[in-house]
Amino acid sequence: MNDQIRRNMPLFPIGIVKQLTELSARQIRYYEEHHLIKPARTNGNQRLFSFVDVERLLEIKALIEEGVNISGIKQIFALKAQAKEMEPQAKLEHESQREMTDKELRNYLKNEIMMAGRHGRASIIQGQLSRFFH
Repeated sequence: MNDQIRRNMPLFPIGIVKQLTELSARQIRYYEEHHLIKPARTNGNQRLFSFVDVERLLEIKALIEEGVNISGIKQIFALKAQAKEMEPQAKLEHESQREMTDKELRNYLKNEIMMAGRHGRASIIQGQLSRFFH
């Protein structure tokens, strides 16, 4: 079982979460009503919270203490979710923009020298680069 599954596993009843977060049951339900958290439910309709839910409640509590209102918290979480969705795309872009190794650079420059003057294409740097390759 990987760490992500463990962190999302619903384990804690509301009483434990109240102790861990120092929030009241009413505050926790309020945040749930505003879709800031989504605890799992048992067959008896009891809320069960995961580690991720508890961390999110602590983050909400910290933001409230800093003076951020519910609307602001929703925007912050929406932006974080959007950034998380864009992460794989950013990784692909970063990989495509990686720097060339010395060997790749040498091969590229060597090809530029070899192709210079062919097909009506002259290279200004041909003379300067040719001294590196014999």
